[in-house]
Amino acid sequence: GWTTMPVELPLKETALVSMHAWECCTPEKHPVTCRSQEYPVRAKLILENVFPPLLSAARAAGMAVLHVVGGGDYYKDLPEYRHAVELAGADPEFTGDAPHSEANIRFRELKALCGRPAGRNNETAATEKFRLDFAPQARPLPEEGIAENGAQLNALCRARGISHLVYIGFALDWCLLTSAGGMRDMARRWYFCSVIRDATTAVENRESARAEAHKEEGLWRVSTGYGFIFDSKPFIAALQARLQTH
Repeated sequence: GWTTMPVELPLKETALVSMHAWECCTPEKHPVTCRSQEYPVRAKLILENVFPPLLSAARAAGMAVLHVVGGGDYYKDLPEYRHAVELAGADPEFTGDAPHSEANIRFRELKALCGRPAGRNNETAATEKFRLDFAPQARPLPEEGIAENGAQLNALCRARGISHLVYIGFALDWCLLTSAGGMRDMARRWYFCSVIRDATTAVENRESARAEAHKEEGLWRVSTGYGFIFDSKPFIAALQARLQTH
């Protein structure tokens, strides 16, 4: 079961981390993309209803807001991203050490053909010209850090004295936990990594979708291996209460 208790967060050491908060595809404009990715409908509602008050409260209270990006080039020209690249220096993230054998390459070709949920729809989805970009509700403000990997996020956090990362964004059981700049990446650097329950969702499948079981399993993994689980309303209320006392 779950245990609930109050916890005091040092504001200067805590950052709200918006990860892969992309503008969502819509069934009307991108039917094939939406068929191959079932979570955007839930993500869209979260972006519209949870992100605005949460980000506004964090910014008003002076909490650092950072952004983890990836999957395209929509952020490459932003000065905040270029600053993170300069801080981190040469990218140490990828080594490519596994042998590039015939079998390794053949397995990857086979997986690309039939091993991904979008497999049969890839060609048609490409014609929809869906381009990744920040969701309007999650677009960074000037001077908010932007990182595409753990080295860059670490550099931004060290420059700000941040040790606790509170993640929001998509999707919990994939990107937030395992992608570059996600919890697993940052936890091995000794960062305490938490998540806001209603500011994320998970990638579900036929067996899990009805109960959102993958999200529940992801929350359990965070709580047992990485950090705390917060809900947005008390989190926002605490930030607003701090404003009233200062």
